Amino acid sequence: MNVKKLILMLLAAVVSSFSVLGGYGDGNAEAANPAREELVFVNYRDIRDLNPHLYAGEMYAQNIIYDRLVNLTADGYEPALAESWEITDDGRVYTFKIREGVKFSDGEVCDAAAIKANFDAIIENKERHTWLEMMRLLKSVTTPGENMVRIELTAPYYPMMTELGVIRPFGMISPKSMKNGSTKDGVDSFVGTGPYKLTEFARDEYAVFEANELYWGQQPAIKKITVKVIPDNQTRILALEKGEIDLIFGKNEIDAEAINKYKGSEKFSVALSDATSTRQIVLNSTADILKDISVRKALQHATNRAQISEGIFYGVEKPADTLFAATIPYCDIGLQPYEYDTAKATELLEQAGWKLSGKTREKDGKKLALSLLYNSNSVTEKNIAEYLQSEYAKVGIAVSIRGEEEQSYRDNMKAGNFEMVFNICWGTPYDPQSSLTAMCLPVYGDYEAQQGIPDKKKIDESIKKALVTTDEKERQALFAFVLTRLHEEAVYIPITYECVKSVFRSDLKNVTFGQSQYEVPFYRMTF
Repeated sequence: MNVKKLILMLLAAVVSSFSVLGGYGDGNAEAANPAREELVFVNYRDIRDLNPHLYAGEMYAQNIIYDRLVNLTADGYEPALAESWEITDDGRVYTFKIREGVKFSDGEVCDAAAIKANFDAIIENKERHTWLEMMRLLKSVTTPGENMVRIELTAPYYPMMTELGVIRPFGMISPKSMKNGSTKDGVDSFVGTGPYKLTEFARDEYAVFEANELYWGQQPAIKKITVKVIPDNQTRILALEKGEIDLIFGKNEIDAEAINKYKGSEKFSVALSDATSTRQIVLNSTADILKDISVRKALQHATNRAQISEGIFYGVEKPADTLFAATIPYCDIGLQPYEYDTAKATELLEQAGWKLSGKTREKDGKKLALSLLYNSNSVTEKNIAEYLQSEYAKVGIAVSIRGEEEQSYRDNMKAGNFEMVFNICWGTPYDPQSSLTAMCLPVYGDYEAQQGIPDKKKIDESIKKALVTTDEKERQALFAFVLTRLHEEAVYIPITYECVKSVFRSDLKNVTFGQSQYEVPFYRMTF
């Protein structure tokens, strides 16, 4: 071998070595360092029961495992398990053409029969789904063809498609997972047709989701999601900074102070959604003192929403003027907000006969003393409660605050065992229809809280009529009446408009928000 040929061979070997090491060009660097396909997420609690037809499981997990007939987007409804649909002119019959070739992650075919099996299981437990007005209107679910599902209602119902697209209870689970064709008493496994499948979990520690190789849609770039359970906000931040997790995402998973800290950071990025729901305090109009509308209105005027927004949320959550934001459909009706005005609050109480006696007002020998119930799992609610306790004392209203663990808090709220209680609107895409429907039944605290309103019956009738009318102008007028009356009766003290907050590694891209505040769109994300 001549010297020239030997030198050329050695040079070729050196170039090859640099190429393998990523020494030349971005393309070679990417080949040597392929994009990460694993994401470490964090949640404050365990995934719990992921039965898509019940309400105990974490919704972000149910959303990536189970598909619905349709998806909700900013532009309307998008085909999912149903590739197309037809609705009769009278709005009573919906016929869906089911996408062919779809399989559950266990290999079971997802055809019209499987979809009907899911509806049958949901209907069997329909008393559990009374917050959905469509369950009351549902006449039948049939399969007129191998890939056709027909839903017939007794009356038209304008939120029908929206309710079919929400995360639960219309997520479709493999019939093999059901217990004797039912889901009301639990399921044997969590198997759906979504982009991910659950492959491993340890209670209160972690859960692992991997890309579903049988998924009918585009395969996600993130192939594996490990979800760590970290209950404490500050500990989650420390885990992010140490590189132990990649993403924090949710309404209450990260403090507003931390959000501001990471704005402008090179290592971490911040994303905030539009307003999703309203943080509020519900006033029980049947409670002894709160029967007096003057007290309810005085509390409205004594609530400094702007100060709460800035002082507790660092401006991340904006002050809420009304029960629903004006951006919610049918809710931009020009209501006059209760401005922060302690002089007005004092005037209302004086006129109603509540006179100062020491630091607290009295009337007919009764002290103006109220109790405020909050979820003890929420540090934010505790902070707001303590602030309001101090503020209301300035106008002579004594407020005692009481925190209870989540289930007890919810049970007392539902039963009406409260004077004042923290709550939230259901948020997009549930508002206003689902939040208002729930007010007509003892689902949460709204029903009991509104019993002291003189025309409560008419309010309920108007809500139900708005849901079934096909006249858009009539629906707007009915919703306007309901929202105006609730505002006039001062049953709700809106505090701030919540938003979904996210902090994540800067090399994680396409961190976006869905139509539901409970959705985490992992399937869009890439490194």
